[in-house]
Order: sequence, then structure tokens, then C-alpha cells
Amino acid sequence: MNEKKVIIKITEDGKILAETVGIKGKQCLDYIRVLEELLEAETIDSQFTHEYFETNVLINDIQQQMIKEE
Repeated sequence: MNEKKVIIKITEDGKILAETVGIKGKQCLDYIRVLEELLEAETIDSQFTHEYFETNVLINDIQQQMIKEE
């Protein structure tokens, strides 16, 4: 399973840049909202990574066994 990360960079002029890694789909926006609340800030510009357009897929391996009746 991929590790979920938020990479935060603070520029010399005080801008805060955040990038989510390992978080697929719209779930990444939840992490950014938490950062906005913690920093008492708001997003003024955003770009979606390729992971935003991906989805998590849960695969269940189901095995069936057929029993022949005699």
C-alpha cells in the first residue's frame, strides 16, 4: 500500500506550497482543507496531479469450488 504524504514548501516570500503524494482522487482535497484550517490560510491557486484523476480499486479475490454430485 502506498504511503500518503503531504509535502509542504515555504518560499522566501512566505508563500506556502503543498503537494499531496499517494492520495488518489478527491480525497487529497480533504488534506488541503486541514492545512488551510491549521494555518488559518486559504488556497489561492491549485493544480491537480495525475493522482487526482486516479481511483483506488479494491479487489476481492473470490474463489468458488464446484462440488460434483454423485
